[in-house]
Amino acid sequence: MAGENYFLISALPDLGRIGTAPPMTPAALIEHVSDRPQARQALETLFLADDLLQRASILSGQQAAAEPIVLTQAQVHDRQPLPDFLAPHADATTPRATEEAIWEAYFRHAAAVATQLGSEFLAQWVAHEVAMRNALAAARAQALGLEAQPYLVAGDLSEASGFDALIGDWKAAPTPLAADEVLDRHRWDWISSHDAWFTFDDDELVAYGARLGLLVRWDRIRRREKAQPA
Repeated sequence: MAGENYFLISALPDLGRIGTAPPMTPAALIEHVSDRPQARQALETLFLADDLLQRASILSGQQAAAEPIVLTQAQVHDRQPLPDFLAPHADATTPRATEEAIWEAYFRHAAAVATQLGSEFLAQWVAHEVAMRNALAAARAQALGLEAQPYLVAGDLSEASGFDALIGDWKAAPTPLAADEVLDRHRWDWISSHDAWFTFDDDELVAYGARLGLLVRWDRIRRREKAQPA
């Protein structure tokens, strides 16, 4: 019900822009909303995406340690199976196909959670993330002279396209890290334009969580960059 989270939201610390220190952890935010089970479920669904990104980085050797929120350390290091709802279908027989199948399963799970909870923000976030992911996959495939279709996921959940300018900025970025930052700054701006400001409903908490997740991801990246030898 709109307005019922007034005290929960009013007690949250302000968030800076990407590159500033996160004022709290995702786990602390989940604990903060422990009396709001629907908000907690939506936030855990959102944070699961970052857990999967960390898992992919670890399995590819880009990242040695993880800070998962929903998955276990054993799951992000592929020492235990993922939850059943993320299990890839039997046709996924290569590592790449398995990875795409996991993301397909994740987005379908997140869309189902959004419908169950009546979360307009989470539903729109899924549609936007699927559309952006597929636009990037198509651009990568085109650059490599490959067919895009095998790299697309959950296309029926996607919002209308319109990522030409973003793809152009992503391609023009001088480094892979700078390209990732282009994408996450776009994500930040998208959240700002879809946030249910001052409604004090669960979607405002979820939008806060989406921003916090970006701050935490870039704090983790910056710490990893500093730890690398010069």
